[in-house]
Amino acid sequence: MNTRTVEPMGKKLSAPKGGLVQTIPYWAPVSVALVVLIVMTVIQSPAFFGSGSWQLVLLYASPLIVLAMAQAPVLMSGGGGLDLSVGPAAGLIAVIIGGIAMPQGVTSLPLLILIAVGCGLVNGALNGLLVAFLRVPPIIATLATYLIYGGLALQLLRSPVGVDTQTFGWFYRTTVGIPNMLLIIVVFALLWGLLMRTAYGRNLRAVGSNDRASYTAGINVTRVRFTAYVIAGLGTGIAGILLVIVLGGADATVGEAYTLQAISAAVLGGVSLLGGRGGVVGAAIGGLLIFLIQNYLTATGAPSYVLQVAFGVVLIAAIVVNGGWEFLRTKGGRQ
Repeated sequence: MNTRTVEPMGKKLSAPKGGLVQTIPYWAPVSVALVVLIVMTVIQSPAFFGSGSWQLVLLYASPLIVLAMAQAPVLMSGGGGLDLSVGPAAGLIAVIIGGIAMPQGVTSLPLLILIAVGCGLVNGALNGLLVAFLRVPPIIATLATYLIYGGLALQLLRSPVGVDTQTFGWFYRTTVGIPNMLLIIVVFALLWGLLMRTAYGRNLRAVGSNDRASYTAGINVTRVRFTAYVIAGLGTGIAGILLVIVLGGADATVGEAYTLQAISAAVLGGVSLLGGRGGVVGAAIGGLLIFLIQNYLTATGAPSYVLQVAFGVVLIAAIVVNGGWEFLRTKGGRQ
């Protein structure tokens, strides 16, 4: 079945246009929250923007930011789409890179990146096969791979190991004055923007909004959703190598904590849990916001249980704000 854009009865499957709220980006609320938190952080720690502090924040936040971006296409594909395996998959890839490949003498950065991205694509293809082709509910399919990847990581690496971080020197440098770590995120966002201007991007939004109408109109819903999981796998591979850089090695136990944070960040960034709306820009901002919340609470000496409560509150708030913002955009477009 050919892939084409849905325009039933001359209209696209998107929210009606018009109204002031419709002109405001979906990631506007999380951007405001980020600015407020940065101001609070600067008040708490005036050196935040000095001596490369913000570059370090970006470095340590990068795995969460990329995993949140990876979660966006899956959530947008609708049908209850989500990927619970992103955390353990990134952790397993970090184990393969830092616990197997590098100790065996593989020190070529391009080769390590190729291995990480290849493993990520395999992970995405497996999840896509289970969800899109075999029709396994996404929460069940990705929970299964979550458990499999976590177990494999523990089997392959029984204790944390360190690596020579000089191999990853490129990530610490700048290009045209832009930190390469930020450059990776920007390139990911730009490629996503280009993709969303193609037929696939329009079809992804259409399938996420109404998969039945999309199928009736001739869109290959299976292919669209499978591709969304493959894109998520690509992001997971990148996050895996970023984990090695952040940790200075590999640890089989760290990946799992990123899963719920990545989902929370994507939702906080305006990606709809119902599908059809959002993007990687909002997800990236949400990832940075989640990291800064954790950083701020840690700086104020908050105990660990407060961090857990804070993440739960942020997730609930994200869902409420997300739903309210979508209501305002839809209502504004109909007036």
